[in-house]
Amino acid sequence: MKDTNLTTFEMLGLTQSLLQTLRNLEFTTPTPIQEQAIPLLLEGRDVMGLAQTGTGKTGAFGLPLIDRLQREPMLAAPGSVSALILAPTRELAAQIANSLKLFSKRSPLKIGLIVGGQSINAQAHRLAKGTDILIATPGRLIDHVKRNSVSLDQVKYLVLDEADQMLDLGFIHDLRRIAKIVPDERQTLMFSATMPKLMSDLSKAFLTDPARVDVAPPGRAADKIKQSLCLVERRDKPAALRRFLLSLHEPHAIVFARTKHGADKLQRSLEKAGIASAAIHGNKSQGQRNRALDAFKKSEIRVLVATDVAARGIDIPGVTHVINYDLPEVADVYVHRIGRTARAGADGAAMAFCAPDESKLLHAIQKLLGMKIDKVGLPTESETTANTDWFADNRPAQPKAKLQGKKSVGDDNGKPKRRRPHRKGPNANRDGQPERPANDRPKRSKPRKAMRGRTPSRPKAAA
Repeated sequence: MKDTNLTTFEMLGLTQSLLQTLRNLEFTTPTPIQEQAIPLLLEGRDVMGLAQTGTGKTGAFGLPLIDRLQREPMLAAPGSVSALILAPTRELAAQIANSLKLFSKRSPLKIGLIVGGQSINAQAHRLAKGTDILIATPGRLIDHVKRNSVSLDQVKYLVLDEADQMLDLGFIHDLRRIAKIVPDERQTLMFSATMPKLMSDLSKAFLTDPARVDVAPPGRAADKIKQSLCLVERRDKPAALRRFLLSLHEPHAIVFARTKHGADKLQRSLEKAGIASAAIHGNKSQGQRNRALDAFKKSEIRVLVATDVAARGIDIPGVTHVINYDLPEVADVYVHRIGRTARAGADGAAMAFCAPDESKLLHAIQKLLGMKIDKVGLPTESETTANTDWFADNRPAQPKAKLQGKKSVGDDNGKPKRRRPHRKGPNANRDGQPERPANDRPKRSKPRKAMRGRTPSRPKAAA
């Protein structure tokens, strides 16, 4: 393996226009996965890439894709796609698209994105113009294939990013269907941080004589993540989390919960404790998820509570802590979760709260890591109160509530009083409509008494 410190992008064989773009972005030294994968991809080889999260896998497949498409004389025809990248979540797909748009600034390539939660008709309109590199989630891509709004007959490059998670999320049938639609003569790339057996079997159906690039052993976490473990009763977890967060100095933390309901409940408890936070999970609309992520990236909120929808590929700079409030059911997911910190060479910390009924999950995680996670105690009361004022001072400004119609005078609790409707005259009712005069009201008929012990007589039929 080459010494990464002596390797530059100029040595990898990329075009001059792409190298100039990288210089403008101040990218000078490739990461290990980029250093090993880019030359193989430029040669046209199928590649299976395994690397820790946060090591630059998007650049490892994105840069050679842009390079090869720039060298081709023809751009994508209307309604067709030249390169297809599949990702498991909307957030990861959008992140890949943003990165590739930065890399392709000096080229005429068209980068497209189709994910759920957006207008399918607007997406179909954009696809009709042709797309050089299309980033998609498998489900939404299948929807467009069924509508005949996109043709995959011209795909020359197929990329599966975080392929193991797509298998975990049940995309196996969609992936096999897509593999049958795209041409057999293509270059296929698969990238992930873990390599379960099912993905190994799937790679045999997708890849042809692949070159395998292992930057780090599968299941290994980044070296710069300081991992800690706190043993706590399940009923004490909410208080333990609040206590831990209040002990941190200017945190930027992601808290992982197992369920959607649990994430919402946890986020509300943090807000009551004065810790500005937001929650994202599969039941949130795409707009809600985007707003929560944007607020977290801008440090308007300091804590993001999430399910495993945010465990893969989400690149948020400056995440200081990842907290496993609930341990994951699958040990590989733990590696992806804590990979949200210590990205791009930075340091990070990971804390796991383990209840007695999660001991088997903890054992599986430590077996995968090949190490024991250091046990720590909860912070003292003095450590938690030190930063309470800081959280209060750094809460985002709340927008003023707008009252509908005329302003009403507030009561002693600051809540607007209910206004009675204006009455038009002495005989007006509560809705402001005039009452009928008493002598003009229709008389109510008395209810008919039930007849006991006999049936009512019926009128005789006419002879």
